[in-house]
Amino acid sequence: MPLSTLSGEDIFYQDDHLLIVNKPAGVPVHGSRMLEGRPATLLALAREATGKMVHAAHRLDRPVSGAIVLAFDRDTLAALSRAFEERQVAKRYLGVVRGWTERSGEIDHPLRPPRDERRGEDEARAALTRYERLAKMELPVPVPPYTTARYSLLAIAPESGRRHQIRRHLKHISHHLAGDTTYGKGEHNRVFRQQFRCERLLLHSLALGFRHPVSGEWIERTAPPDAAFDRVIERFRSADWTGPAGPIS
Repeated sequence: MPLSTLSGEDIFYQDDHLLIVNKPAGVPVHGSRMLEGRPATLLALAREATGKMVHAAHRLDRPVSGAIVLAFDRDTLAALSRAFEERQVAKRYLGVVRGWTERSGEIDHPLRPPRDERRGEDEARAALTRYERLAKMELPVPVPPYTTARYSLLAIAPESGRRHQIRRHLKHISHHLAGDTTYGKGEHNRVFRQQFRCERLLLHSLALGFRHPVSGEWIERTAPPDAAFDRVIERFRSADWTGPAGPIS
């Protein structure tokens, strides 16, 4: 749900150099002329909350919620951006997908840049995503040609950082993310709207861990999912919890 401000509960870490924020689903990180209605951006909300200019060190798609790190100065921004590029940042996501996945697996599938990023370059780039199934459930809701609907709750660790990587990789193995209006399946999106009053993409940046670019201290923070995502998680808990409790405790 778009916000007009960030509360203290939305900011998990702040010092003179950076902050870690729990980005709400539906809030864009940056402004764009492509966005209708000129919605408030995360950078603007963070600037209002802190009184400082901020810069995003990495991406989260507009429909994705969760932990994102922002920098107050250009030197910190450059150091954090380099850490992401060199895969020195631990990232963990939660996602709900159609079907029952394997207990764990990895998707090693090169991805071409999206059309608006190609700028004459069309080659696919290496991309790797690992996942672990935490839980699975089956709903008595027909989704033709099946008489029931099956879903998995995944802990997801993208090893690379290609745009839309998790969403595109899960589509590649035919386990589309629930609520994904770009890469998903409309019939499954309807199930979550009707059964859980959930209209958002069910992908959440759960945790980030990295070395502080100034102090060298290991910083790690976990962002709790919002109420809509929590409703779905509770159904998984009551259905068939198979994974460790740690990732969403």
